[in-house]
Amino acid sequence: MELRTRKLFGTVLLLAFIIVYSLVVMVLMATVLPHAGSTALHVVFFALAGLAWVPVAMLIVSWMHRTG
Repeated sequence: MELRTRKLFGTVLLLAFIIVYSLVVMVLMATVLPHAGSTALHVVFFALAGLAWVPVAMLIVSWMHRTG
């Protein structure tokens, strides 16, 4: 696959992943978090949710820049 085509597919895939991921996190936040009264639990949830997308994005970006 040509590098330009791979970057195009990777960009579309990355945008789609981020949109779906953010929607899933918003649903979890709206359904699960209001019943958990602990502020510490909220902080842990938002910290994990804010960083959990990074490894997947790194895999997509590394695939986009791979040659061959």
